[in-house]
Amino acid sequence: MNTVLVTGANRGIGLEFARQYAVDGWRVLAGCRNPDSAQALQRLMPDMEGRLSLVEIDVTDVGSVQRAAVEGDQGAIDVLINCAGVMGKSDQTIGTIDYDDWEHVLDVNVLGPARMTEAFLERVAQSSRRTIVTITSGMGSLADNTSGGYIPYRTSKAAVNMVMRSAAIDLARQRITCVVINPGWVKTDMGGRGATLTPEQSVSAIRRLIERLGPKDSGRFYNYDGREYPW
Repeated sequence: MNTVLVTGANRGIGLEFARQYAVDGWRVLAGCRNPDSAQALQRLMPDMEGRLSLVEIDVTDVGSVQRAAVEGDQGAIDVLINCAGVMGKSDQTIGTIDYDDWEHVLDVNVLGPARMTEAFLERVAQSSRRTIVTITSGMGSLADNTSGGYIPYRTSKAAVNMVMRSAAIDLARQRITCVVINPGWVKTDMGGRGATLTPEQSVSAIRRLIERLGPKDSGRFYNYDGREYPW
C-alpha cells in the first residue's frame, strides 16, 4: 500500500488530499496542529477502514516536526505533500507592512516545508516513488506579479519555490523528485467564495500530475493542470 503524508490536512486543499488518497486505497498520514479539534478529518475516519491516521505536526515547531518523523509507524512515505500554509494580512503594501505577521507567514510557508523535507527525507528515500510536492501559489511567481500587494504571502511563496528548486538539485543523487505546484484559485477559507475551482477539482488535477512525475521533472514549477508555470 502506498503512503502519503499531507500537512495542513485539517481543512481546505489538505483535507481534500487526505480524503481522495484514502478513498483510493492509500495509507494517509494526515498532519495537523491539533488532531483533537480536526473535526472534518475525524468524520472521515470511520469510512476509511484504518487507512487514515491523524498525526500531530506543527510545521513552525522543529521539535513537533522531528517527533512526528520518529514516533509511531516508521514506514516509507511515497509522497510528501507540504500543504500547510497561511495568507497573512491581505492589505499589506509598502508603507503598511506588519513585520510580525510577515515573519509568521515566512515561518509557516517557507521554513515549514523545509523542516518537513529535512525531517522526513529518510522515509521518503525509502519509498519507490520518492516524491516531495510543495503547494505554492501563482502569487509567488515573479513573472506573473502585475498587481503588487500581498507582500508577506507573495514573498513566502517565491522563497519556498527557491527552497524546493535547490532541494531538487541537492537530492538528485537520491532520485527524489521535488516540485512546487500552484493549486489554482480554490474555494477555501483562504481562496474565498469567488474562486473558480472547488477543492475536489484542484486536488484531482494535482493528483493526476503527481502520478506522472519522475526525476526528470524535479525542480519544476507546475500549474495544477500540468502546465509549467513561469518563475
